[in-house]
Amino acid sequence: MAKLAKKQRRMEAQLFLAEGPQAVREALTHRPELVVDIFLTTAARDRHPELVTLAQSEGIELSLVSDAVLHHMADTVTPQGIVAVCQFLSQDLATVLARGARHIVVLHEVKDPGNVGNIMRTADAAGADAVVVTAESVDVYNPKVVRASTGSIFHIPLVHRADLGSAIADIQAAGLVVYAADAGGRDLVSLRDEGSLAKPLAWLLGNEAHGLSAEAESVADQVVAVPLYGQAESLSLPTAAAICLYEAAFAQRA
Repeated sequence: MAKLAKKQRRMEAQLFLAEGPQAVREALTHRPELVVDIFLTTAARDRHPELVTLAQSEGIELSLVSDAVLHHMADTVTPQGIVAVCQFLSQDLATVLARGARHIVVLHEVKDPGNVGNIMRTADAAGADAVVVTAESVDVYNPKVVRASTGSIFHIPLVHRADLGSAIADIQAAGLVVYAADAGGRDLVSLRDEGSLAKPLAWLLGNEAHGLSAEAESVADQVVAVPLYGQAESLSLPTAAAICLYEAAFAQRA
């Protein structure tokens, strides 16, 4: 199971690792049908009896391992003594759209696993209907993505390895307006003031270093920029994503 830390082995097995008590708790609470096995140390079993009880109630096997074995499986330098092996949970975009999605975020060429996990967490908190991650982005089952999502990977519908053009076309066909978030676009505040953010929409966000290419922007309906009122050159991708997601969340719930 330690080999699941590598992308190729994850893809072959269609399995990934959720490390730490919080991730394991969210998996058992929200998607127990995906949990194949749980490995934990004796100390972790004694520290988290509620997780043992929850796993047993779902009929999930618990395997006691040594600290050395757990350390070999875990991705962190100081593992917390428990790892769950889970099945891939990606959904089909058509299924997400058929449920009447009104608020989606699409990540294209986003390479930093911490950023993908962070945005997944923010989208979950903002009540977004799905996160779509293109094939050109980091693998969503990278241990760092799973960890940065703090359990949100088990909450929010996730579409991974999507083709950008096809995904955007399907989203638009479902009646959502696609806004590409990038510098030089229309001021986000003007969209809010005219009421556009209250309508079904999707945010298209690009690479941390160079943003969206002209080709990627061309598939969107409009390019939108978060205004900068101070002297900062730019915002980090997770911060820009949080602003966009919450502006739409506020507008759609007003």
